[in-house]
Amino acid sequence: MTIRRLSFICIVLTYLLIVFGGYVASSESGMGCGPEWPLCNGKVIPTLQGETLIEFMHRVIGAVLGGLSIILFFKLMREKNGYTARFISVMMIGLLIIQVLLGAVVVVLDLPSIIITIHLLVAAVFLACLIWIWRNSGDKERVYSVFLKAVEHKRITMHINILIFLLLLTLAFGAYIKHETYGLACGWLGCRQSFLPSTTPEWLQTIHRGLAVMTAVYILLLTYWAFVRKWGRGLQRRFLLCSLFVILQLVIGVVVIETLVAIPWAVFHLAIGTALFAFVSEARLYAGDRMLQSIASSTSVGYWHGGQDRTSLD
Repeated sequence: MTIRRLSFICIVLTYLLIVFGGYVASSESGMGCGPEWPLCNGKVIPTLQGETLIEFMHRVIGAVLGGLSIILFFKLMREKNGYTARFISVMMIGLLIIQVLLGAVVVVLDLPSIIITIHLLVAAVFLACLIWIWRNSGDKERVYSVFLKAVEHKRITMHINILIFLLLLTLAFGAYIKHETYGLACGWLGCRQSFLPSTTPEWLQTIHRGLAVMTAVYILLLTYWAFVRKWGRGLQRRFLLCSLFVILQLVIGVVVIETLVAIPWAVFHLAIGTALFAFVSEARLYAGDRMLQSIASSTSVGYWHGGQDRTSLD
């Protein structure tokens, strides 16, 4: 199996693991295997029913992902890659180890919210590493019809970096609020009898919503700029897709509150948010590739595949 295919499978499994983890939390099945790890209720394969089945399936997906990620890492190490590719590979496997350890801590310490939040953030960064590996593997033709000035490229990548940071903050606050059961601290428009928050849960929920709104406005603004400033069809399509997803996410957020955090809608909310993060991460890599190609073209050197120190990963 090629590195490109294997990394794509790992991306899909990571996405499923994050979303299924949301289902585990929403269904309150986090302790379905008891305070034990890696065993489940003292067994390698427990009685598969109820909360135990849900938690055990989450662990199985994680185990499969871990095994495939290790295979991917060794395949990458056998290739003659540059510094950046090796750094991302080591970072990927390092994040995997951290995830495993955090998973054990979460179970042993009976689901502490702050550790679960860090667990989600590490998973998001791990997903971004896999997207980098997938995007930079194989011999792909990279031809862009629009060449922007280096200054414009730097602005684009800076904006997307800020957007990724906002998304991570939004995910972090959302995860913490979820596990502290603060989801209904406020209505979808105001907080209890007042528009302004007054308690800690209300403040945390308000900050989460403020970050979500800022992220949505930022994405819509970048989409507008992509078309007005003619950033090229590639970025235009990517930002347009992100705009559709962020609008959908805001609507689902309202539905989650109105349905009193119903499990299907809560999981769907996380699924859309995670997909949005993945799309923005891929857009950042695409923008970075375009900047490198533009610089190479302007200096008549030709296109470097992701930079002077990066070679094909296949």
